[in-house]
Amino acid sequence: MAGIDEFSASARMNRYEKGIHEPHFATVEKIAEVMGLPTAYFYCQEDDAAELLSLFHHMSAEAKTQLLIMAKR
Repeated sequence: MAGIDEFSASARMNRYEKGIHEPHFATVEKIAEVMGLPTAYFYCQEDDAAELLSLFHHMSAEAKTQLLIMAKR
């Protein structure tokens, strides 16, 4: 999956979720790739910011451009 040993993956992910350990940036990049999310998603402090980032990540290049133009107005 994300290059994490299947035997220890569940325990490691649980420790990450609980904040006991923090994954290395390279691990976050792999997890983001597998989940189809931008790496920055995992560093958002607010849920709505993470959701916006996820939505933006999945938009077409044209839609991104149009949204940025509209947001700058």
